[in-house]
Amino acid sequence: MDSLIHSLRDITIRRISVSGMDNNVYLLTAKASGAQLLIDAADDLPAIQAMLAESATDTTATPKLALIATTHQHWDHVRALPGLVEATGAKTSAGAEDAAALPVPVDVLLEHGDVGNFEGFDITAVHLRGHTPGSIAYVYQDPDGPAHIFSGDSLFPGGVGNTGNDPARFTSLLADVTERLFEAYPDDTVVHPGHGKPTTLGAERPQLQEWRERGW
Repeated sequence: MDSLIHSLRDITIRRISVSGMDNNVYLLTAKASGAQLLIDAADDLPAIQAMLAESATDTTATPKLALIATTHQHWDHVRALPGLVEATGAKTSAGAEDAAALPVPVDVLLEHGDVGNFEGFDITAVHLRGHTPGSIAYVYQDPDGPAHIFSGDSLFPGGVGNTGNDPARFTSLLADVTERLFEAYPDDTVVHPGHGKPTTLGAERPQLQEWRERGW
């Protein structure tokens, strides 16, 4: 199956699902330079390498994996990370509060609002506290269209991520998702979650009060 899900003005976005937990692995490729960002090396190194090979058709240059970004520390999002780092030599990034729990050294420790400059596109880190202490969403703003949020396990169709039935964690996550995503980006913004199908902020916005009242 073709992994290409979006061909935008400056980049392509590819996605594959790996493991029995339906983890999404995303790959952004700059069409002009070949610079690449991979988000969540979750599992199945051969499948990830096959997606990288497919991406050679997305650019007129030679593809180069510049960074492997992790949304959060949970084991199901990092199982292929050591193998992919070994195979490619790419640098790694994660939220500062989660980095120590990753199975590889983290080269770039991210704080809220940090911007990564790739050759052909920029990515903004949005810290969403609650699912894990250092959960990071990665946001790409398409110059000709909606933003794309790679939300990890912090935002899904139908609700925020698991906060372990902890009211303080839930309140923190919902507050960050509300302020840093729903109040910062318009309805046409595409949300690419860590598991399952995409959604938009507009589709989810009417449910915010319901989520708040139900507590999860």
